Amino acid sequence: MESLTIKQIVRKYAVLICMVISVILIVIATIVYPGGSLLDKNSIGFDWSKNFLSNLFATKAINGSENPGWIWALIGMAFHSVGYGIFFINMSKKIPSRQWANILKFIGVANILFIFLIATPFHDLGTISIILTLFGLFTITVFILKSKLHLLKFCCIICLLTFYCFFSLFGFGYLGLAVIMQKVYNLSSMLLVLGLEYFTKYEDFVQIKSGVQKIYATNR
Repeated sequence: MESLTIKQIVRKYAVLICMVISVILIVIATIVYPGGSLLDKNSIGFDWSKNFLSNLFATKAINGSENPGWIWALIGMAFHSVGYGIFFINMSKKIPSRQWANILKFIGVANILFIFLIATPFHDLGTISIILTLFGLFTITVFILKSKLHLLKFCCIICLLTFYCFFSLFGFGYLGLAVIMQKVYNLSSMLLVLGLEYFTKYEDFVQIKSGVQKIYATNR
């Protein structure tokens, strides 16, 4: 059995490496965040149940103090965007349908830019990444549901539900619950991405295309 080189290891575990580094940097940003939230402008520090993650990206905290954590959050989001981009590009290589594979590849490339923009003054434009990510995960979920990966079927559905719950709570103005749900859908999304990245392969989906071709051939 040949040993992997450092380059091969980095390439193989690029998504995991990016996710881990991203989480570490974001946590550092929360530790040094001065304070203030939409629910309480005078609060001290970062409260996971009251602060949106977007609060970390401003050079000034909501309470008016300089925010030394914004640079950590910015770099963390850069790793996050690269990790998600690589994930969708890798998944595109496992999908037998060329049309949907190209769509996932496009989402991967676009997300490298748009996810990073969330941490910049172009935050509103960066939120397009949420739509792209949701559409990408929905597309992958359709293929997963047609496969024999039963545990991942459950994980995909749960992850998508957390996204929809967040949008519903935020849209109806339940900010207190939306803050918490934001952390839930981010965590569930990262875990699902890692699960799909390292526990799926091309062979899991190739029978879907062959099955469709057999049905088509039978009906001709």
